[in-house]
Amino acid sequence: MTEQMRNLLVNELNLLVNAKEVLVYSFNKCSAITIKEAYEPEELESFESFTGRFARLSDILLQKVFRLLDILDLDSQGTIRDRINRAEKKELIDSAEIFIEIRMIRNDIAHEYLPEEIRDIFEKVLLLTPHLLDSVERTLLYCTKYTSSNLETN
Repeated sequence: MTEQMRNLLVNELNLLVNAKEVLVYSFNKCSAITIKEAYEPEELESFESFTGRFARLSDILLQKVFRLLDILDLDSQGTIRDRINRAEKKELIDSAEIFIEIRMIRNDIAHEYLPEEIRDIFEKVLLLTPHLLDSVERTLLYCTKYTSSNLETN
């Protein structure tokens, strides 16, 4: 691997770690709020931040880090589903089906405007966040073979 590719990977992993940290903060905050029929404006704002951070972390992982790992591992590019399936084979994720659901929820977050659907999105994001966070830890461990050091994951 070239030094340029190694630096790119380290930069992407640092971005991943930073996005993970803010998602953990929002996850803890929204877990305490819980799912409700109606939210106070501050609670709604917290959940909106939470879902945005969930979508951002899933994008960084799937679109940046997993794609770069496919290049480094000399895997063919293919579709997002192909990338998810390869991540499962590499044990970066626990389940391809869960990550397909994470991708679908990410799309719902980006395109959903109906208030009655927002509550379902909040609930799904609360349930799926631990899987996303676990995959970040697995990915950081996997990447040590390329970075030759552990990144801080707090």
